[in-house]
Amino acid sequence: MHTIYDVDPTELIHKTAEELEKLPFMKQPTWAHFVKTGAHKERPPTNPRWWHIRAASVLRSIYTLGPVGVSKLRKKYGGKKRRGHQPPEFRLGSGNILRKILQQFEKEQFVKQTIKGVHKGRIVTPKGQKFLDGIAGKLK
Repeated sequence: MHTIYDVDPTELIHKTAEELEKLPFMKQPTWAHFVKTGAHKERPPTNPRWWHIRAASVLRSIYTLGPVGVSKLRKKYGGKKRRGHQPPEFRLGSGNILRKILQQFEKEQFVKQTIKGVHKGRIVTPKGQKFLDGIAGKLK
């Protein structure tokens, strides 16, 4: 039995994105072609599959970081904003994109909300874990 830790993360994310495109619940919203992925970006993504790639990356992040909330994911997907002559500053990633992806995963029961001690957030359910480990097994 192979897990996500046994394969290259980039390969896993791209293969997971391909599998997520085949699932009916993972639909890209109509506004997704026009939005930036954060305040630090200058332009929207050019890759037409960016929604599914981000969703695969979020699912892998939840699997590895476990209970994780939107604010921690916003920090993970943030970056430096170029401000001309002024030094660059860190900006958070888009929270709306992450919330919509998490809602799609929750509806299909790939992730669920939980509280572990003082940590509150989302973790991967056994269904989501089986989905990711199955893809990792195909890659290995």
